[in-house]
Amino acid sequence: MTASVPDESNKAAGRTGRFAFPHGVRLLRHADFERVYKQGRRHFSGSMTVFYLQRQPEVAAKSSGLRIGFTVGRALGGAVQRNRMKRKLREAVRLSRPWPDIDVDVVVNPKKALLTLPLDAVLNEIRQAFVVIEKKLAKGVRREGFESPKPEAERRG
Repeated sequence: MTASVPDESNKAAGRTGRFAFPHGVRLLRHADFERVYKQGRRHFSGSMTVFYLQRQPEVAAKSSGLRIGFTVGRALGGAVQRNRMKRKLREAVRLSRPWPDIDVDVVVNPKKALLTLPLDAVLNEIRQAFVVIEKKLAKGVRREGFESPKPEAERRG
């Protein structure tokens, strides 16, 4: 015989409200992951590599803000260990609340060392990665808006 507590089973079914990891901020399509890997930039830290790519206006119109995905390869361990890494990363992203106004796709690729780190250390690395990404993208936006001086040959002709 099993006892059940009313409404307890519904809590695990899905989070809602301000503490949820919204579906709209997840990177889900294989093509999006490939685009970030091939065209994006990288940020390395001790326990993860973070790939990021600012979305083009036509792609950004469909969804705005940050979209994030996680890839954990089989080389990092069995399914239990890989799922544990993804849960830890998802929780760190959720707690850090990096929902910048910049339209950017981010893919986090953990290293084996992530398994042994406490959540606080992972949270610190995720926050640091998002700070670096935001600074680099802001710097890139300023460069695109800056018109470089014309070479000597073009000025004379």
